[in-house]
Amino acid sequence: MNHTALQLLLAGIVVLPLVGALAALLPAPPGLRGKNPDQAVLRHGVTVTGAVLAAAIALAVGFDHARPARMQATTDISWIPALDIRIHLGVDGISLPLVVLTALLTFLCALYSYFHMPAGPSPKAFVALLLMLEAGTLATFAVLDLMLFFLAFEMVLIPMYFLIARWGGARRQAAAWKFILYTLLGSVVMLLGLLLIGMKSGTFDMVALATDNGPKAQLSHTVQLLAVLAIGLGLAVKSPMWPLHSWLPDAHTAAPTVGSVLLAGVLLKMGTYGFVRIALPITPEGMHTFAPYLAALAAVGILYGSLACLALVRKGAGGDLKRLIAYSSVGHMGFVLLGIATMTPTGVNGALFANIAHGLITGLLFFLVGALKDRTGSTDLDTLARSAGRRPAASGAAALLPAPSGAALYARAPRFGGLLAFGAVASLGIPGLAGFWGEMLAMFGAFRPAAGLSRPAFLTFMVMAGLGTLLTAAYLLLVVRRVCMGGTVDLAGAAVLGATDPAATSDGNPAGKGGAAPDGPPAPVPALPDLARYEYAAWSPLAVLTVLAGLWPAALLGLSDPAVQQLLGGGK
Repeated sequence: MNHTALQLLLAGIVVLPLVGALAALLPAPPGLRGKNPDQAVLRHGVTVTGAVLAAAIALAVGFDHARPARMQATTDISWIPALDIRIHLGVDGISLPLVVLTALLTFLCALYSYFHMPAGPSPKAFVALLLMLEAGTLATFAVLDLMLFFLAFEMVLIPMYFLIARWGGARRQAAAWKFILYTLLGSVVMLLGLLLIGMKSGTFDMVALATDNGPKAQLSHTVQLLAVLAIGLGLAVKSPMWPLHSWLPDAHTAAPTVGSVLLAGVLLKMGTYGFVRIALPITPEGMHTFAPYLAALAAVGILYGSLACLALVRKGAGGDLKRLIAYSSVGHMGFVLLGIATMTPTGVNGALFANIAHGLITGLLFFLVGALKDRTGSTDLDTLARSAGRRPAASGAAALLPAPSGAALYARAPRFGGLLAFGAVASLGIPGLAGFWGEMLAMFGAFRPAAGLSRPAFLTFMVMAGLGTLLTAAYLLLVVRRVCMGGTVDLAGAAVLGATDPAATSDGNPAGKGGAAPDGPPAPVPALPDLARYEYAAWSPLAVLTVLAGLWPAALLGLSDPAVQQLLGGGK
């Protein structure tokens, strides 16, 4: 595909969602109203996001895969000459997968919302905000000017704020305010760092600044330190890096399902992408100084996220499944930050791969948890475990008999339960699925970090990350056992996970042989709706891509590795 066609495709990918957002607020033409105006505007959202996804796929197909390190589909137009701010767009092997991921997740969210619109105000505003959010995230990954990057970075805040505040669940107002205040504060500090780079180098062009013999040569060591500190703080809030993560669990818990999917699948990637696109190539000396501290915080975040999830999954803790997945994101994004901190091609490639894997897997998990709440009315883990069903013992007996085998989610909604278990297994990083490669490469990068970085320190961080993978497996398997397999309570109140013979009491004695006999047959356990057709359509692509990325990692690594090599090599 020629350059002009690619150029138009990328410009259309960025602009079309904005045009679609404005059109969503206008009355639908008479011939397109369908049954009612609400249906028309939701169909409009599916159409626009579908067109953007088609353009993104066409861009990926037309991309010159033989030269992924070169910026392609570029547009470079002067915008504010006095400040040398330009409308500069382009993609390479680093940004292209993120553009496609954003277009895919937004389309799937629009498709899901067409059939299952979250409770709240007018769908017009919902669709307009969804498209504005898509435009901001796509622009973040496509722009090559520091000021445009900042504007796109900030553009997503208002749509996400309103999606949480107007269509969210309990405590949505507090969660929305916490989200906007944290991210705005980080962005203000980041802007100071971007302005410092622009003033000292004389340009905001990210491509020119990434070359060793370009304007970057004018950035002294002190300037780079200050710039990394300021920019890194803003990016760390969005990543989210421990201990700047506390806005994330509240935002995820309160957000509507599609808001959680986009927040985890796309918005968190904007922070880590900024580290790779700006901090590593433009301020390498500053990054080298702060890399051990970034790695230390990343390793602590991996352990913290896993321990927080273990505390939430504990029986009787009143943990929320949606909140648990939010805390798991803190741990998973810790692997991304650890890979970046190694400043090696292996680690940075692992970070970029983990970005995509996390977007696919966690997006799927948030879809499933949202649907599970719709089916059961709760995301409380204790409630979900109880909803697997228990039958009472004989009158006056203190014990509860085990749940019948048909009470677990596997039996009540087998395809839904199987897909939830698949998402959990993929998230724990099992070989053969997408979650494995990014975490493994990040730890390999920590095993042998860049020259000048303390290898003993990074080996310690690698061990901490390895322990985090074990803890991740523990809490995710507990989630599967409690939610999918059901549970019982013995006479002493201790947890006995898994369904057993309904003719036995909790101490294992058969009814009528020393144990309390039940009052008649166990009550039937109501079935849950299994996967609907629209849920298959919205979720199957994520599951399929998770398998493909796990079995064929070269598809992503072949794109990112040449671009990373050039980025770390000063544009050479």
